[in-house]
Amino acid sequence: MSLKKYLTIAALVGCGAQLALADTIQLKDAVVTGKILAEKPDALVVDLGYTVLLIPRTAVTGVTKSGPTGAALVAVTPATGQFYSSDNKAAVARDVSSLVKQIGEAVVQVRTPGGLGSGFFVNDEGYLITNFHVIEGETEISVEVYQQKNGQLDRETYKQVKIIAINKFHDLALLHIEDKGAPKFMPVTLGNSDALNVGDGVFAIGSPLGLERTVTQGILSTKTRQLEGELYLQTSAQINPGNSGGPLFNLAGEVVGVTNMKITFGEGLGFAIPVELVKSFLDHRDTFAYSADNPNNPFRYLEPPSRTKAQPVDGK
Repeated sequence: MSLKKYLTIAALVGCGAQLALADTIQLKDAVVTGKILAEKPDALVVDLGYTVLLIPRTAVTGVTKSGPTGAALVAVTPATGQFYSSDNKAAVARDVSSLVKQIGEAVVQVRTPGGLGSGFFVNDEGYLITNFHVIEGETEISVEVYQQKNGQLDRETYKQVKIIAINKFHDLALLHIEDKGAPKFMPVTLGNSDALNVGDGVFAIGSPLGLERTVTQGILSTKTRQLEGELYLQTSAQINPGNSGGPLFNLAGEVVGVTNMKITFGEGLGFAIPVELVKSFLDHRDTFAYSADNPNNPFRYLEPPSRTKAQPVDGK
């Protein structure tokens, strides 16, 4: 059960509890009001009146302490400031031309000494998604952004790019532009690939073979193409090297997948990672945090136990 779901249930059970002191703890996806009993190096111990909650420090984004102001109700409310924008509601389809004009700035080109790929911003703070294989083993990454100025797109290159998180099993990477003076960027909205139907129109924006800002349109060929043990969206929209890491949009302009491969000996056989995996990756980005000490794997493994030699039952 997620922390947010647990806290929501707790609030419903104990909505009548009262506390003499009330401290407010801001989490990444919730706000908890209660009395802080202890502040440990790795966690806060919070009295909700009907139970005591242990909150990991990694989940806390801020604490507001209050004095003896009288009784306070336990409150759990959704936090503001989501890391990305998401819409699971059915959206109205529009023509591709107008959508490209509206959301084209959110799509970027990711360059490394070993090649190039595509990507897209998930918020205006410069956080962007691309494929893991685009930046695998690379330490020098630059991002080319196209922004509307005076009615035309101007290209700006940012070279202070940090790898935030990686998941090589789902071929995803989260990057952050950290150049001083970088402006706010245009983000995309993450849609719902589960709501797609086979035959629905989709389109991709990317840089196939280095041909920047190329738009290709097609349909969703299947939602559950299994390749190497993973399920992918299959599309007839043309996907080529350089499209990797770019967005696959529905006709409402929402990202429903991340393009990452094609069958080289065929045409119209492109594949994309479903956006639900992208959301899970972003929601659990701390789990997949990138480490320079272990650049190709976000997981840490314990040393295996030494094998115990078998002993005869008679002790000989």
